Amino acid sequence: MSRSVSDTVSNAQEDLEKLVGDLRGLLSARELDKLPEISALRQRIDDSMNMVRDSAVRAAQDAARQARDAADMADRYAHDEPWRVAGAALAVGALVGFMLGRR
Repeated sequence: MSRSVSDTVSNAQEDLEKLVGDLRGLLSARELDKLPEISALRQRIDDSMNMVRDSAVRAAQDAARQARDAADMADRYAHDEPWRVAGAALAVGALVGFMLGRR
């Protein structure tokens, strides 16, 4: 069974958040607090995480919109050309039946 786009994005986002959490854990060591570069690095990680999260959400929304648009177009075509769709379905069914019958 194939995973949906939103599941894939969600899993990737969780993996990225775990990675960032691990990295932040490493950077939170007390002896590193004295270094100003660590604070700047933490801020860059936060900013990057927000950008990735926003990009993942936009990608999932775009994919869902494209899937809806394709389904709407197929539905419109099936309603506008019902005999063509029925003929194509019959042809595909006959071909599959023929292929399975030869086994």
